[in-house]
Amino acid sequence: MEFAGKTALVTGSGAIGGLGHATARVLAAGGADLILTGTDPRRGAQVVEDLRAAGGESAAAVRFIAADVSDPAGVRQLVEGAGAVDILVNNASVMTFSPTTGQDLASYEAAFAVNVRAPFLLTALLAEKMAAGGGGSIVNVSSTAAGLGMPGMAVYGATKAALESLTRTWAAEFAASNVRVNAVVPGPMRTAKVVEAMGPDMGGMGLTTALKRTSDPAEVAHVIAFLAGDRASYMTGAIVAADGGRTAI
Repeated sequence: MEFAGKTALVTGSGAIGGLGHATARVLAAGGADLILTGTDPRRGAQVVEDLRAAGGESAAAVRFIAADVSDPAGVRQLVEGAGAVDILVNNASVMTFSPTTGQDLASYEAAFAVNVRAPFLLTALLAEKMAAGGGGSIVNVSSTAAGLGMPGMAVYGATKAALESLTRTWAAEFAASNVRVNAVVPGPMRTAKVVEAMGPDMGGMGLTTALKRTSDPAEVAHVIAFLAGDRASYMTGAIVAADGGRTAI
């Protein structure tokens, strides 16, 4: 099993039906021990139960740490609780949707706190531990909004563009320590939260892609797992689109 003996920390994984949950499932199926995190212990316990049930008797170790990554102190507590990890998936994200002229400062700051500052601190604190253990892999979750002009998504797009820039810089900084850093760019995706908010067809967003459909979170999760694993051992600094061709047309 590809991830046997490895421990993965997946942020934004504390709810059923999200990309973090799907990613945790794929990594667990590959033998990884999982550290899940979110703000709601009750929902986090449901994800832990789901992963254990999916793995049966051979299930890898799974635990949940409640943490508010919008708070630097919360990030540090998460790192202390997690201990040594081999894989970090920076998936936690806050989405803002507002025209620039109507964007409130509180939402602006919340988006940058979770989407940029939290992965920055997690990477700064965990990359050294990975290096001490012989290396590791970091996968950042970006968005097509980082590279496309989407009205109402100025702040969200800016946070994801910053994360892609950090991905390239971290790849250069940590390469000598055998810590690879890549990013995946999902397109329109049928997470539970988005479907609940927008309906099953997600407002026709799938029609904006070359494949003319939205994705299941598992389809993106497999790309994240590939980047996290040894099959991608010669990849670092890559920004990999898993967007149904959205950014190609």
